[in-house]
Amino acid sequence: MTQNYPHISSRRNALRTVAGAALASVAGCLNNGDSSGTPGDGTTDSESKGPLKRVAVDGTTLVVELSPEADVDQVNLIQPNGELFGKRDVAAGVQQISFEIGTVYEPGDYRVIALKGEESVVETSLPIQPSLSIVEMGIGRNQPEKMWDGSGDEITEEAFVTVENQGSGPDAITKLLFIGDVPYPSDEEGTNYANNEDVSGIYDPQSDSEVNEVIVTAGDRITIYSSRSPFAFVPGSGTSCKDEQQSGEFELILETQVGEAQLTKNYSIQYSASTEADNCEITISDT
Repeated sequence: MTQNYPHISSRRNALRTVAGAALASVAGCLNNGDSSGTPGDGTTDSESKGPLKRVAVDGTTLVVELSPEADVDQVNLIQPNGELFGKRDVAAGVQQISFEIGTVYEPGDYRVIALKGEESVVETSLPIQPSLSIVEMGIGRNQPEKMWDGSGDEITEEAFVTVENQGSGPDAITKLLFIGDVPYPSDEEGTNYANNEDVSGIYDPQSDSEVNEVIVTAGDRITIYSSRSPFAFVPGSGTSCKDEQQSGEFELILETQVGEAQLTKNYSIQYSASTEADNCEITISDT
């Protein structure tokens, strides 16, 4: 991987590939009077003696399991705004159907309706809502053990961010930004990709390329990596080392797909004194 400065050839040419993400599932409780339990893995699950045996979100898919005795020929999924998300015909003997919700759905309470002909047989609902939080952020030069298995020069200039989804639905991180007093910020003071829809700033070690998005399923915790060297000292950009100590602040921004939201966190940054413009020590801390 080569450095990616505006006046130097691009670090990675392969854009818009999709990063794989580990699947996690969150089950929705059925509204039929049956009690629900919480398994040891932290997900919720509920079973019914009626036609709908189980309704759950598995990764980016809503799964509906039907009991063997279910006498239904259609299942509809209704969005929080009351509009139809999709419908599935149920052939004789089929015991599972699914709806791919992806990461562009409207968060909120979804209704699952099982029908026989035009008559509703049973209905249940479940919330599908992501809840992302930033668990940890660090710099490769300070914590190389938290980075991917690459050369020291590569990981020194990059950062890692650990994110957790404590919600009940999937989400996708589509952009990673560092704005403020970092050596090589993501705005016009540095790499200048903050407003570029074609650049995410997210590196995938498996493909050794920058990716469009990283999916975070419900209950999952993942670590993503920067791809645009926010902690590289580049003459004329951002912050450089000086003879005296320096301090400042920067904002970590994660743009997400569901609800077009932003996840942000502010950090303090300190630079030790150095006689060389690229040889000071960097310390970051939560503000």
